[in-house]
Amino acid sequence: MIIRKTVALVEEINSEYGAAASPPLRRIAIAAVFENPLAGKAAGADLKPLIEYSLELGASLTKTALATLGASPAQLRAYTKAAVVGIGGDLEHGAAMIHPRLGMAMRSAIKRGRVIIPGHAKVGPPGTTVDLIYGPLDEGWDLDAFDSTPAQIHDAPRPHEIVLWIGYATGPRVNARCKGPDQKEVDALVASFASGE
Repeated sequence: MIIRKTVALVEEINSEYGAAASPPLRRIAIAAVFENPLAGKAAGADLKPLIEYSLELGASLTKTALATLGASPAQLRAYTKAAVVGIGGDLEHGAAMIHPRLGMAMRSAIKRGRVIIPGHAKVGPPGTTVDLIYGPLDEGWDLDAFDSTPAQIHDAPRPHEIVLWIGYATGPRVNARCKGPDQKEVDALVASFASGE
């Protein structure tokens, strides 16, 4: 498949709400815009070409993201993924790009990532905004790692294109302090339902 273009949005957040970030929070959202080979095809068309392509893009976009961000995998705290399918395609085309194998490619590239990567797909015209939801890499209840940033590309996706986004962040939200339960506490609560407590 041919990539029409890639777009990278890099943020370095030095302060928030009057408080300095030390070290600064760095985030990258990087996208590939490419022709959707299934656009206009029947709803039951085999999704395999998209699933296989997600592996390739997950690896290459992660490599570019780390180089652009100037970060090593050890410096990452959160990650994200999303897809926007042009109006000539089906929502399931976006799901095929982000759900079955993309996360495995991202993890292989950074050699980390025990926790599910927040991700969603949507269908829309050029300029559609997607909210990238960052989630923790290694500890599912690391609530301070959850964050979001909106992203859009003014001329994409065209009707027969897909925009695939991935992203990484080097730290928690600036001023993060919303401590929540840990896995043990959640497991105990769920176990109490079974015992009728």
